[in-house]
Amino acid sequence: MHTGLIEFVESCKFPTEIANFHLYAFKENITNKEHLAITLGTFNLNVPTLARIHCQCLTGESLFSLRCDCRYQLTESLKKIAKNGSGIVFYLQQEGRNIGLLNKIKAYKLQDQGLDTVEANHKLGFSDDPRDYKIVSAMAKYLGINSVDLMTNNPRKINALKENGLLVNKRIPIKSKATKYNRDYLKTKAKKLGHLL
Repeated sequence: MHTGLIEFVESCKFPTEIANFHLYAFKENITNKEHLAITLGTFNLNVPTLARIHCQCLTGESLFSLRCDCRYQLTESLKKIAKNGSGIVFYLQQEGRNIGLLNKIKAYKLQDQGLDTVEANHKLGFSDDPRDYKIVSAMAKYLGINSVDLMTNNPRKINALKENGLLVNKRIPIKSKATKYNRDYLKTKAKKLGHLL
């Protein structure tokens, strides 16, 4: 099914250690990127859906990197959804704030040399945070969601959803602990990207 921005591809059961979720696969028509919706329970148009927008982080989620807090945020969101009995994670193929895996490694190297995440992006020719969230509203519309309680620390995600017609009922913060490896990363998110940590 095409809805302009996206094409629905397939859905399946998705059992995990946290809960028995359901997966919906989508393809973005303009970029051909592949995105997932990880869902639990049923959705009601009249009730806000507990939700998170999460961008793929192979280094953090698959390789257990300590340079970021992505794996923690994803796991905590899924746990909150399981406890709530329903909800959704919009899992977007936007590695490294949408600069791609190889550029992300180049950015890591620049960070090793003293730049912060934003400065590294600029050095590589990217903006502060080149992610695009229009796809989320299209996925939500397909799944029958028109308002969310959004688990995020990022005001840009809230604004992007509102601009694209998805109501954000309230923001639910996700608190992660700073370590010696990600402390500067978290400080930069707060200072330069406006994250509410």
